[in-house]
Amino acid sequence: MKNKNPLKNRKKITILLFFVTLTTFMVFVGRFTYIMVKGEINGEDLSQNVNNLYTRSSVLEANRGAIYDMGGNPVAVDATSYSLIAVLTDKWSNTPEKPQHVVDKQKTAKALAKYIAMSEEEILKKLNQKNVNQVEFGSAGKKLTYDIKSSIEEEKLPGIIFNETPTRLYPNGIFASHIVGYAELPTNEDGEVSEDSSNADLSGLMGIEQAYNDVLTGKDGAIEYQKDSFGYVLPNSTIKSTDPVDGKDIYLTLDKRMQVYLESIMTEVNDKYKPVGMTATLMNPETGAIIAASQRPSFNGTTKEGIGDLWQNLLVENTFEPGSTMKVLTLAAAVNEGVFNPNETYMSGSKKIEGGKVNDHNVNGWGQISYLEGLERSSNVAFVNLMEKMGTENWKEYLDKFGIGKTTSTGLPNEQEGFNPYMWPLEKANTSFGQGLTVTVMQMMQAYSAVANEGKMMKPQFISKIVDPATGKETIIEPEVVSEPISKESADQTLNYLKEVVYSENGTGQAYKIEGHEIAAKTGTAQIVNPDTKMYYSGGNNYVYSVVGMAPADDPKVVLYVTVQQPTINDPSIIGGDVVKAVFNPVMKRALEYQHLTDKSQVQNLNQIDMPKVTGISKVDALEKLNETKVDVTIIGNGDTVVQQLPLPQETIIKNQRIIVMTNGAMTMPDMSGWSKNDVLKVSEITGIKFTFKGEGYVVEQSLMPQSNMQNEETITVTLASP
Repeated sequence: MKNKNPLKNRKKITILLFFVTLTTFMVFVGRFTYIMVKGEINGEDLSQNVNNLYTRSSVLEANRGAIYDMGGNPVAVDATSYSLIAVLTDKWSNTPEKPQHVVDKQKTAKALAKYIAMSEEEILKKLNQKNVNQVEFGSAGKKLTYDIKSSIEEEKLPGIIFNETPTRLYPNGIFASHIVGYAELPTNEDGEVSEDSSNADLSGLMGIEQAYNDVLTGKDGAIEYQKDSFGYVLPNSTIKSTDPVDGKDIYLTLDKRMQVYLESIMTEVNDKYKPVGMTATLMNPETGAIIAASQRPSFNGTTKEGIGDLWQNLLVENTFEPGSTMKVLTLAAAVNEGVFNPNETYMSGSKKIEGGKVNDHNVNGWGQISYLEGLERSSNVAFVNLMEKMGTENWKEYLDKFGIGKTTSTGLPNEQEGFNPYMWPLEKANTSFGQGLTVTVMQMMQAYSAVANEGKMMKPQFISKIVDPATGKETIIEPEVVSEPISKESADQTLNYLKEVVYSENGTGQAYKIEGHEIAAKTGTAQIVNPDTKMYYSGGNNYVYSVVGMAPADDPKVVLYVTVQQPTINDPSIIGGDVVKAVFNPVMKRALEYQHLTDKSQVQNLNQIDMPKVTGISKVDALEKLNETKVDVTIIGNGDTVVQQLPLPQETIIKNQRIIVMTNGAMTMPDMSGWSKNDVLKVSEITGIKFTFKGEGYVVEQSLMPQSNMQNEETITVTLASP
């Protein structure tokens, strides 16, 4: 059936479409009006989204505070390391003329093998991997220095790129490493830097780096600005910025000269005798400042080589029975109590105590001898008698006053208290000669300071000041008197008696004489408990051999304490004390020489002069300046500007003394023919390179030829012979 009025139907459809369109339009207008008024859609703030689209922000990283020695020489500083990456895919290369991927793999492998610890074949195998966009080179391609990165870039190898990583540099190698500690970025379970650590801060994981992490860590800043789609800053836009606040710098009490020398001696003795553990600590007893301190095993703070050998800081975390070096404190207490009569006699050998018996190291003893001879011979019986004369409870009070059983609160992590049960008569008697109680090295150093410092016991300190680099404000760490366990008169008298240990014909410390200086000292040979049997080891070299020396004896300026645990001795003519002597004597001699040269009241010799400052000036000007002082100058480096010198400025030196100056540029090996061992060690000190010695006397041969590049040498061997 036909539609009777098609025109009428079309009109209805048109009207319907009009109203549908109008309704739709009104819905859109209403929706847009709502969005414009409210400024949001589906709960999202559109203005904020637009702002986020065009706003850019970046972190302004703060520097971690540096650590310096007492003279301002860097011990730990911020640096940047680089990781090597090879791009294998060509999809990021825009033009054939400028490829962004590895093109010649053979050439690339050959070039890279010159700079990283991988063979050409190993590198080529990495570069030939399939279905990967880029490859890394494991540990060999990580933690590269700026110099290595620059050298690789000079090869102009397409597709070789680098990732930058903030890191911490310890320029002196092994340098009080467990005390200084180290800092690094967060790592994953495999020890690799975490992918999410790009904005993380370096964090201290040991030693002062850990203990003072909050002081060293700065506060990052930020900058925020708006850019258009082409990356240009929008006109009239506001740039918001917050400046970073760098961490504070820490100045140690350590003296680089003594620390480097100590490390070289420790390494030499450690390599020769391979002890289980070894420590050496040099302190100024008048202030408690630790001048130098080291241990073995140790590690290189930058490379981390050796860090797996021993994590523990032996100076504060390790407790041990001190043995006869404890007798210094027993003697001081007995003198203070007025019960030590050097001429009174007793029967040596052995003494019965409730619960057991105390023996001298010579079980048969030496007959009826004086108490002074008992000190000289290190008689255990003599010191048990002295403890009984004082009274056991009175002696315990002295132990407490000397800080035994309490931490020294140096601030280093995990410091231990030690242990002193002091219950049964035999336990109490054993403490008088250092057995049955445990201590730390720092506890003993603190206690010794009372004897060396007129009865005032000084808290050991490793930090001299903290400096805000932005303002220059200094926070000085003042010396702290912990207590005064004995009088000045008792301290002085104790030192006089301790000289007999070194200079009497019966003294156990005769090996520790230093020519030209008077030493007060006490030796020790302490037993070690077998952890399996809980009994003392017996026989062999299963002891902690030790010595504490104070010098000059009439007014000590330094205290040196050396411990050596279970050295390996294959020569029957060598005893444990010889190993201790190999560390103690050269270090004490060098320390006393430094003390003498810096004591201006003693400088009367016309041949002595003040070392001029030559760092920061040209090599030509430096040589002209030094020639006026008539000293023997050796230059290390092929640069034109002096960057380091030894001795340091204002040190008192002797005419014709050998002076070492280092310039910028590559380090070059000097001709050492005829040099003394001490002069060679100056080069080790200023370069941080380890020197090993064969023989005694003066240099007749060196493993690295004169003028050769020293930069990549880990060890240089020097042969000495008598003239």
